Amino acid sequence: MKFFVDTADVDAIRELNDLGMVDGVTTNPSLILKSGRDIKEVTKEICDMVEGPVSAECVALDYDGMISEGRTLAKIADNIAIKLPLTWAGLKACKTLTGEGHMVNVTLCFSANQALLAAKAGATFISPFLGRLDDLSLDGMDLIQDIRTIYDNYGFETQILAASIRNVNHVKDAALIGADVITAPPAVIKSLANHVLTDKGLDAFMADWKKTGQTIA
Repeated sequence: MKFFVDTADVDAIRELNDLGMVDGVTTNPSLILKSGRDIKEVTKEICDMVEGPVSAECVALDYDGMISEGRTLAKIADNIAIKLPLTWAGLKACKTLTGEGHMVNVTLCFSANQALLAAKAGATFISPFLGRLDDLSLDGMDLIQDIRTIYDNYGFETQILAASIRNVNHVKDAALIGADVITAPPAVIKSLANHVLTDKGLDAFMADWKKTGQTIA
C-alpha cells in the first residue's frame, strides 16, 4: 500500500519523507489555507521534495475553468496530479486532462457508482472519503470494498486512494480490503507505530536494564 500525506505542511512532509514513508502528497483548499502560503509556491516546494504524485486541487466548478486551472497547476511540476471534484463537469475535465497525459485525482467520492464513472473517465486516482461517511453512521469501508470489487471485475487501472482517514483502524481496514493508496494526516501515519504493549514492554526492559548497572557505550 502507498502512503500519501494529506497536508501542505512542508516540515511534516519532510520528516516522513526522510523516513521513506511518503509515496505522494494530497492537498486541498482547506490545507492550503492552513499553510498560510501561496498555492503555487508551496506546491512547487512539495513537488521538489517528493518523487511521487502531489495532488493540487482546482477550485473552478465549471468545465472551462477546471481545464484552465488544471493546465496551470500541471505546469508547476511533472509529478502534479490535478485534483477534480466528482461532478459531471469534473468527469468531463478528467477525460480531457488525462487525454493530455496528466494525472488526475477525482475527489469527494461517496458511492460506487461515482467511482465507476471516474474510472471510465480515465481517472488516475479515485478518492472515496471514509471519515465523512462514518460521520453519517455509514461504513466507509463498505464503499472501499464495493469499488475494489467493481474495479477488479473489469480491470480498471484507476487506483483507489482511501481519503478522509481519521484513525489507524481506517488504515488497517483499507489495507486489508486492498486499497491502493491511503492519504492521511501526518499524525495518523506516525501513530501507526504506537501500541500500549510496545510501551509496556519497553518500560519493563528499561527497568531491568537499570538493575544490571551496566552500560553499552
